[in-house]
Amino acid sequence: MRKKDTDKFFPIYKEVGRRIAFFRNLRGLSQEELAAKVDISASHLSKIEAPNIQISFSLDMLLLIAEGLDVPVAALFAPVEAISIQFKNQFPNSDM
Repeated sequence: MRKKDTDKFFPIYKEVGRRIAFFRNLRGLSQEELAAKVDISASHLSKIEAPNIQISFSLDMLLLIAEGLDVPVAALFAPVEAISIQFKNQFPNSDM
């Protein structure tokens, strides 16, 4: 992929990273625990979740992370409002 193409999509990667962190916290997992579940380093997961680091990741990685979080991969792209409504019933004690 050309550099200018990846730069164009970094805001999307950033939002997906935020949702990964959201679901990880919702599940009560540390970065180390989720990283171990999907067989990547905690450092790599930290970079994926970090809003100030520009990193791209593969579809395979995204599918593995979604599986490790036990969420449909589409949830990582959904608007936060939709996520809150969908998962509020599953996690009634959360701060959504």
